[in-house]
Amino acid sequence: MVMSQLVMNSLIAGSIYALVACGFSLIYTTNRFMHFAHGTTIVAAGYLLYQLFQVLGIPFFAASFVSICLAGMLGLSTYYYLYLPLQKRKASNIVLLIASIGVLIFIENLIQLIFGASVKSIGYIKIARGMDLLGAVITPLQLTIILSSIILLGVLSFLMYKTILGRNMRAVADNPELSSIIGIDHVKVSKYSFLIGSYLAGIAGILIGLEQNLEPTMGTSLMIKGFTGAVIGGVGSVPAAALGSYLLGFAENFGIWYLPSGYKDAIAFILLFLFLLFRPSGMFGREKGASHD
Repeated sequence: MVMSQLVMNSLIAGSIYALVACGFSLIYTTNRFMHFAHGTTIVAAGYLLYQLFQVLGIPFFAASFVSICLAGMLGLSTYYYLYLPLQKRKASNIVLLIASIGVLIFIENLIQLIFGASVKSIGYIKIARGMDLLGAVITPLQLTIILSSIILLGVLSFLMYKTILGRNMRAVADNPELSSIIGIDHVKVSKYSFLIGSYLAGIAGILIGLEQNLEPTMGTSLMIKGFTGAVIGGVGSVPAAALGSYLLGFAENFGIWYLPSGYKDAIAFILLFLFLLFRPSGMFGREKGASHD
């Protein structure tokens, strides 16, 4: 019974981390810099849904659709108005990283200024008794999170490996110079990667907002978990980032079976440092790109 519950809790956490990590990894593979502002797209989507649904009274699914679209626009705007001008000026990856962290801090403070520091609740799905599934207790919302994550990761995999856009993304990820020579527009591919990655972040923000309370700074902690999952699996590979995120979920939940629950975040940080020190390419990733993982 305990083991089944630990597995289920790990799948729930891993599903959320995977949505964050895959969006982050998709952007990284086609741009080769760390977009830590990805975390603000997640929290922005949650607060947009709160404003549209809870405050303005717009129907839930319409509010969710608008929130996801605006999250995509936020990510795309960050690329178009911040990163692209810096890249045209030949800015280094360190400069882009600092700019990303600056956007993360700015938007988090902007959200706190607009909505206040107190936690917000969307309140669409009422608290319900969990149901028994394979010896574990899980709520309908948690089951929805797991299934939604699996479906979205399947759709993303289809996009990456069965479409022309996905082929171009993998080509840019594998060799940007060669892809430019054969006529692939790197800027166009980067725009699509930011848009799709931010859509994933928007969906993650809505699912997290339904499951948990919203806080202005929650994007930072989620980004750390998503980044850790991507590093464990292989940040240069989207499928590997998803697998690494599930492994992180299992490591955290089985870890706090033996340790106090307060060590949950410490487990993630320890794993992050170990992989960055001894295996920066991750368990399943490759040093170059995501094209064949």
